[in-house]
Amino acid sequence: MAKLKLTMALSHYDRHIPFFDGTVVAEDIELTVLEVGQSNPLRHGVDRHERMLQKGEFDICELSLSSYLMAKSRRMPFTAIPVFPRRLFSLSQMWVHVGAGIKSPADLIGRKVGLSTFQTTLSVLAKGDLQSEYDVPWRKIRWMVSKEETLPFRPQEGVSIQLVPSEKKIGTMLEKGEIDALMMPHPPQAVVRGSDKITRLFADAKQEELKYFRKNGFYPIMHVVAFKDDLLQRHPWIARSVMEGFEKAKEVCKHYYDDPNWSRLAWGRHLFEEERRLLGEDPWPYGVKKNRANLERFMGYSLDQGLMEKKLAVEELFAPATHDS
Repeated sequence: MAKLKLTMALSHYDRHIPFFDGTVVAEDIELTVLEVGQSNPLRHGVDRHERMLQKGEFDICELSLSSYLMAKSRRMPFTAIPVFPRRLFSLSQMWVHVGAGIKSPADLIGRKVGLSTFQTTLSVLAKGDLQSEYDVPWRKIRWMVSKEETLPFRPQEGVSIQLVPSEKKIGTMLEKGEIDALMMPHPPQAVVRGSDKITRLFADAKQEELKYFRKNGFYPIMHVVAFKDDLLQRHPWIARSVMEGFEKAKEVCKHYYDDPNWSRLAWGRHLFEEERRLLGEDPWPYGVKKNRANLERFMGYSLDQGLMEKKLAVEELFAPATHDS
């Protein structure tokens, strides 16, 4: 029997290399794996989330958790498997202008704070974490977004959201002091260049995140892997096949770090060992059971911020064949 031919759009992370180099395949599926970025240009372009949710361009796609939850609550024709290829703590992604006088999370109240979009997963997490972890009401911050939303929504009454002019770069605005802070999934280019005008909100963000992990028990999810519904309806078995492929790829990736020089980082192996000691054997679990608290907390943030249109059970997010995972 001929294998089912499908396209899958992913970012080029270490845990996805086994798909790109053919080390791992999905059983009975001929996958064309496309390297498609979201905010950083890669071989097949950018705007992966929009291309899936607005145009249905791929059969399978790495998607923003936040936008996926919005889509699912609106009954848009996409369903995920409990595979989470991107995770971030929000606290290292909070940047401030050094002259803004911001020394603690409470100093953000009333300030202009930049985001990629209001619904970007890191944005939702950062707003929620400020409120849950530091008692900083996100509604009392003036939010500046750098681009149009992936899925349109109506902001809650009294929430301040302003789109920055298209000719401006939000990272440059932070460096110049035109905004006070910035929370995005990637550091602003000024930071990458070594600017002394921008610093992290938390002087020891790593310790803040370790405290967060020990308190909450998880490394926050950023992305899911979603399928077109009509495809899953015709071939329900593919959910398990692709999920098993991701499990194998994660295991292969882990062993890259057996070689102390696999990464260009001089102490890459030391960092791998430190992470295992501090965060446990697998801070990247797949499956429904081990991620329930992580997902429920984020859905609470999404509902509070007016993004999801209704509350969903965790099982409603995923293909039925994966519910027992």
